[in-house]
Amino acid sequence: MALSHAASRSNLLKPLVAGFSYSSSLRRSISSAADNSSSLTIETSVPFTAHKCDEPSRSVETNPKELLGFFRDMALMRRMEIAADSLYKAKLIRGFCHLYDGQEAVAVGMEAAITKKDAIITAYRDHCTFLGRGGTLLQIFAELMGRQAGCSRGKGGSMHFYKKDACFYGGHGIVGAQVPLGCGVAFAQKYSKDETVTFALYGDGAANQGQLFEALNISALWDLPVILVCENNHYGMGTAEWRAAKSPAYYKRGDYVPGLKVDGMDALAVKQACKFAKEHALKNGPIILEMDTYRYHGHSMSDPGSTYRTRDEISGVRQERDPIERIRKLIVSYDLATEKELKDIEKEVRKEVDEAIAQAKENPLPDPSELFTNVYVKGFGTESFGADRKELRAVLP
Repeated sequence: MALSHAASRSNLLKPLVAGFSYSSSLRRSISSAADNSSSLTIETSVPFTAHKCDEPSRSVETNPKELLGFFRDMALMRRMEIAADSLYKAKLIRGFCHLYDGQEAVAVGMEAAITKKDAIITAYRDHCTFLGRGGTLLQIFAELMGRQAGCSRGKGGSMHFYKKDACFYGGHGIVGAQVPLGCGVAFAQKYSKDETVTFALYGDGAANQGQLFEALNISALWDLPVILVCENNHYGMGTAEWRAAKSPAYYKRGDYVPGLKVDGMDALAVKQACKFAKEHALKNGPIILEMDTYRYHGHSMSDPGSTYRTRDEISGVRQERDPIERIRKLIVSYDLATEKELKDIEKEVRKEVDEAIAQAKENPLPDPSELFTNVYVKGFGTESFGADRKELRAVLP
């Protein structure tokens, strides 16, 4: 049953800051905590909701080093996206630009559960996913500004990040198109029997695409090791989910495919769900994960994000559910680091971002000849003639 508008907004603001339980009491400085592998057991404050499968345990195993790593990684992602906002407004970034701030827990939690041999493919909100896969800030800002040092040599821009050596098969600009491609990657993984999986990410707006259901159907028939991850930030391109979907329970959309609804603002819950999903997919085939998350910016930089939702709603989510603040409170509450030490980390992150931007600004633009590269397989190019078909103008590589 479709949720009412009021009910949907109420769920967005649902507090997720209930207490945490630990297997041991830790009172350590940040330096010793970061090197300590002592096990902590944290119970998620929101239970998983399952469809046609068992729910994973709410008790998540972690350690101080991982929690501090989550904080730093998410702080870096947040600062990077805020900087991208400023660069776009200064017209140093052109074209489309879709920011991820608010959704960082999905990126870091997913990476914590898998390896770089597992594949990820996503849509155009891809900066933080690329960073999580091991990409550098310079590669990111250079690509955003169309410079040679960019991850796609400055030719792809915000929507087309790519890192083959970490099995990150890109950001894709066509809504939903990455899902069939991800299922194809999973087919190759099953064929090669390498015990890896593919995470195919898409948004709630793309969840209504026909190609998604077609790809899921063949994946289920062939038991492919693919996890479809709906990053449900509750708004498509200026449209609330309840206006676009008769049933916004996206984890049930597969009907015959198991699904799991996850608190996508909790990095540890995401980690647990992705670990569970990988194990399931390797044994049984596809599974759907719905990450209940939220974006602070509009759909893209051309969208102010405040015409179809209230500023009070955005600030409410920031106060009650922010993924970085949740980790911060967790770390401080159990003396893994002080507030000052975490502030120092944020200062370091800001400096890193500023330095990367400065380097990217000095990086040259692609040579005009780059227009003709990566169009055809080498040696299979074509010749370009003048209007009279006699003058050979160019031979594409």
